[in-house]
Amino acid sequence: MNEWDCECGKVAHLSLGSNIGDRLDYLAQAVRGLDEHPGIRVTKISSVYETAAWGLEEQDDFLNVALEVRTSLAPLCVLDVCQRIESDLDRQREVRWGPRTIDIDILLFEGAEVDDERLSIPHPHMLEREFVLVPLVEIAPDLRVGKVVLSGVVAKFAGASTCVKTGDEIEL
Repeated sequence: MNEWDCECGKVAHLSLGSNIGDRLDYLAQAVRGLDEHPGIRVTKISSVYETAAWGLEEQDDFLNVALEVRTSLAPLCVLDVCQRIESDLDRQREVRWGPRTIDIDILLFEGAEVDDERLSIPHPHMLEREFVLVPLVEIAPDLRVGKVVLSGVVAKFAGASTCVKTGDEIEL
């Protein structure tokens, strides 16, 4: 983790996924890229999970992680950093919900609700996506979206779960 003192920053939660090439390496590079930014510090990293594709299902499985970060940046600036990292890792935006080397989504951002053409916080589909919620609840079990306790939503997936821990970990 970087030396930046982020105690005064805001907490944000991110979801990362990859289903092309060396998926674990793309996730690790993205996590390092976020942590190396002077205005972002990665404070928690979930286990790595493998999940089936969502949306466009005829593609390879994804590896997913959730992050908790502290940041001095505004939400749209964090989005710019995420998209720059995606671009640096050859993310192509050819097909909606299509295969990608890396995808970085901002899920939640302390004290912020955003409804912009570029960014929506809370993420509009997060409560529907097991691959987002399971890693997120691992690192933030008491997290809420409004009055919704996320661990309660995850419990609804039990028994029909398609989100499997790989045993891999990402470290900084």
